[in-house]
Parts: sequence; structure tokens; C-alpha cells
Amino acid sequence: MQIKFPFNSTKPIAGEATIDIDKPLAEVFSFVGEQFFDNYPKWAVEIVDFEALDGKSVFIGARARQVRKDSDTPIESVFAITEYQPKVKLIFKGLSEPYKHSYLMEGNEKIPPTRLTFRFELLDLDIFMRPFEKLIRYAIEEGAENTVENIKKLIAAECN
Repeated sequence: MQIKFPFNSTKPIAGEATIDIDKPLAEVFSFVGEQFFDNYPKWAVEIVDFEALDGKSVFIGARARQVRKDSDTPIESVFAITEYQPKVKLIFKGLSEPYKHSYLMEGNEKIPPTRLTFRFELLDLDIFMRPFEKLIRYAIEEGAENTVENIKKLIAAECN
């Protein structure tokens, strides 16, 4: 007899948030995409150590190592940029941990506002954590909201 679980163990757990930023697309993409390796630790405040492994240039395949503080526990991971389309998107995926970050931008290159959408996906979750899926999803959604708010504040302060 096959045991049926009340959840889908292969479905990613995701959270997404969108925000309008009162800057043209070119400025927002420069901050988020082109200067990603300099600015990512500024908006991802849970990062305590960060290192671009292939230089500061952003390109498909560029890797970085990060240490995040999660409930006072340091979690180290390496990720690589998997999609990079100037003024449209930047996506990276964990190589050592199962996650994916997507930054999608829409707007006019020279006229504000720019719509920024951030999506975080936890691609795999240990079976013993599945009963906490709703709590994890809530935390991911809250983290996505915080991420777009942090980016908006940083762009407002740094891109004047």
C-alpha cells in the first residue's frame, strides 16, 4: 500500500512581490542587474559574508558565495546566474542549496516608474519540513516584500 502525503513534495515553495520604483528602467536595472555583485548584500540584509567568485561582471554562469544568517544559524551557499537579459531580468539559482531568485523589470528606459518583481523559490524541502510548508511560505512571502522595499529605498537614496 502506497502512503499518500497531504502535500506535493516536488512543488517549489515560492513567494513573490512587486513594487513600482520612481526611477527609469535604465537606473533600476543598473542598480539591480549591472551592479548586482556590489549591491546585492545591501538589500539582502541577512547576508553576513558575500564573495563574487568570478569577478564583479554580471554574466550567465557568474558565481558567488554567500553566508546568510537564518535564526542565528549561518547558512553558506554558492549560486550562479542562470538568466541575464539587460533591462528585463536577472535570475540566479543555488548550486549547493535548492533555491532560485528572480528579478524582473518592466518600464520605460528613461521615464519612471519601473515595476520590479522579485520572486524567491525554494525548489526542494526536506520531507520533515513539509508539515511547516504554510509557515515557510509566509516567511518567504514576507521576505520577498522586504526585498523589494529594501531595493526601492536603496535606489531612492543612491540614485539621486
